[in-house]
Amino acid sequence: MTLPGHPFLASHDDQLTLEGHSLSELGRRFGTPLYVYSRNAMRAQAASYQRALAGRSHLVCYAMKANSSLAVLQTFAEAGCGFDIVSGGELKRVLAAGGRADRIVFSGVGKTAEEMRLALDARVRCFNVESEAELSMLSEVAHAMGRRAPVSLRVNPDVDAGTHPYISTGLKANKFGIAHEQALAAYARARALPGIDVVGIDCHIGSQITSASPYLDALDRLLDLVDALSAQGIDLQHIDLGGGLGITYTDEEPPSAEELVRQMLGRIDARGHGHREVLVEPGRSLVGNAGVLLSSVLYLKPGEEKNFCIVDAAMNDLVRPAMYQAWMRIEPCQRRGSTVARTWDVVGPVCESGDWLGHDRKLAVEQGDVLAVLSAGAYGMTMASNYNTRPRAAEVMVDGDAVHLIRERESVEQLIAGERLIG
Repeated sequence: MTLPGHPFLASHDDQLTLEGHSLSELGRRFGTPLYVYSRNAMRAQAASYQRALAGRSHLVCYAMKANSSLAVLQTFAEAGCGFDIVSGGELKRVLAAGGRADRIVFSGVGKTAEEMRLALDARVRCFNVESEAELSMLSEVAHAMGRRAPVSLRVNPDVDAGTHPYISTGLKANKFGIAHEQALAAYARARALPGIDVVGIDCHIGSQITSASPYLDALDRLLDLVDALSAQGIDLQHIDLGGGLGITYTDEEPPSAEELVRQMLGRIDARGHGHREVLVEPGRSLVGNAGVLLSSVLYLKPGEEKNFCIVDAAMNDLVRPAMYQAWMRIEPCQRRGSTVARTWDVVGPVCESGDWLGHDRKLAVEQGDVLAVLSAGAYGMTMASNYNTRPRAAEVMVDGDAVHLIRERESVEQLIAGERLIG
């Protein structure tokens, strides 16, 4: 029996499995905390976007900030995807994983001159520019190199995506993009700069969006600008629709990638822009439900007001619950019919009261059991830290019958190797 929203995750013979592999056995084999990913789940999600865009010029750019492990990037590169990056380090990761620079769009509000030079040398496909100050710097850097930087301006449409304030990016109060009212002037300035080639327009309004309406509202505002720019003789090659499509953590019912893209393409065609190339930048929707975080139960600590299930994964391994108050489903990897279920707060060993993975979860667990935190493929390992001098988790990728260790567990010796005593 598969779990809702997780087509490659199943409960079979009282064992939780991913692509048929027992998660409790993987946890014991590789140790915990452990991230485990389904490669076929990632491929299936990428294919859903590609099917929706078939028959027209397009590029699916994986927003790699969601999960930047090399084997994950390799999976999407082999599936024909491009990449949405936000740093020079992410550029180097893509290239190390076999990705092509001419399929990279470089986003982010704070690109340095060094990062611009690195990207220009690599010949990335496009820079998504987010301010006029950045536009000036990019022109200066490109002109000094004897180059012209291909540019798409990221426009902030002031559309509420209806998501957590920390992951909302399309409102006037957010730091991202150029205000809609200033966009025409910014494009006119970009066209006049010596180191800039204007090639597109970009919009991204947030993350974990579960309705098509905000996308369509933002798209209408974007197409208004495309019409106005055409009237001024600025004819754009591509329209970048951004990403942010949500996944099911609890009872959310986001549109499928195919349904969302179908609606957006219909709007583009109806407005007379079907000839333009379309770019999309999905992240969470490609990897979120492809991964789980495995953690072993260290101790059970019943109390008068709360019962605590203390596990070996912590906020340094998965910060989403502490940072975003995110609800993530937690399941035992092996079901025990003889154990009575109780209500537990699942907490980690880090010395913070905010170190929790789940509140008030009814679980039948015993000391030594392995638990799986579901929907952990996005913004899990990529946001992990070494707080409390805790080495980061290992990562495993399952692919049919194969099991691959794609990142070794860190050691404390590695953490302190770059530090120096005084004298």
